[in-house]
Amino acid sequence: MAKSTQKGGFTAKKAYLILYNAASAVAWLTVLGRVVATIGYKGTWFVPLVVDNFARITQTFAVMEVLHALTGVVPAPVFTTAMQVASRLFLMWAITYPFPQLNTSVFYSSMLIAWATTEVIRYTYFVFKQIDSVPAWLHWLRYSAFLVLYPLGISSEVAMTLLALFGPAQEFVLGWYPYALGAVLLSYIPGSVVLYSHMLKQRRKYLGAGANKKSQ
Repeated sequence: MAKSTQKGGFTAKKAYLILYNAASAVAWLTVLGRVVATIGYKGTWFVPLVVDNFARITQTFAVMEVLHALTGVVPAPVFTTAMQVASRLFLMWAITYPFPQLNTSVFYSSMLIAWATTEVIRYTYFVFKQIDSVPAWLHWLRYSAFLVLYPLGISSEVAMTLLALFGPAQEFVLGWYPYALGAVLLSYIPGSVVLYSHMLKQRRKYLGAGANKKSQ
């Protein structure tokens, strides 16, 4: 049984959001499939350079999420959206890009798996939301999968940053770089609490006792 999520006719804005979210879902599904295939068929945690580059480009396009929130294209909170996008861009451009040797870590694979699975669910949900027909199982996944995927993703991000901090970053040409990584690690303490609390609040709102009454 599908869950009706919004009313209204088909507009240019809705067409854009369907296209954007569908393309994003396919891109992240590609990342997920290639990482899982590498682990399953090659028996290695090493993320090939071509997959690493594709994941980096895919994640960089997520700056559109911040623009969408800023311009009101979607009713998303700007602060939490910017925090999440910034933390991921940090991992892709300040950790894995300058230190590609870290791609052999199990934590890089687990990070991409957590990110990609989350985004496939999220973007697919938004596609169905635009056509007013979100399946009940997808609605549940949208507000429940993070309970497992967020801790997996955040712990992998911290592990990757630690690997860089106590590894190649020590010999990086910029002497201040290790201190910058340390500062970012400290920011994960309040940042992860804010983001996880926001997601729990969203879960209570959409899956809580009063959710069904609000949607009618």
